[in-house]
Amino acid sequence: QVQLVESGGGLVQAGGSLTLSCAASGRTISRYTMGWFRQAPGKEREFVAAITQSAASARYAAFVKGRCTISRDNAKNTVYLQMNNLKSEDTAVYYCAVGPPFGLSLTRYEYDYWGQGTQVTVSS
Repeated sequence: QVQLVESGGGLVQAGGSLTLSCAASGRTISRYTMGWFRQAPGKEREFVAAITQSAASARYAAFVKGRCTISRDNAKNTVYLQMNNLKSEDTAVYYCAVGPPFGLSLTRYEYDYWGQGTQVTVSS
């Protein structure tokens, strides 16, 4: 079992920045792809970004490309999502999740363990 705890969300003005953290416990995540997803009220949970085990590769949704950077520190068992130039449409609950041992999957159904999420609210 892996427990994931996200933090770093909050209220920010449009154009601002936030860095989300996801701390894992119970098992090392160094062998797995890690992903970030988000869910806005009334909408499906959607892919935001993913990073491979060694951080050699990353993948981003089109709507955050150029504004977000996913990173990881395997020694700390932690994954990060830095978000810049935030927009009101970025308002959502952001979740991190443990993915498969290889690849950069976009689909949430390939992610096994999820955190409880952290709220990001962007005011315009």
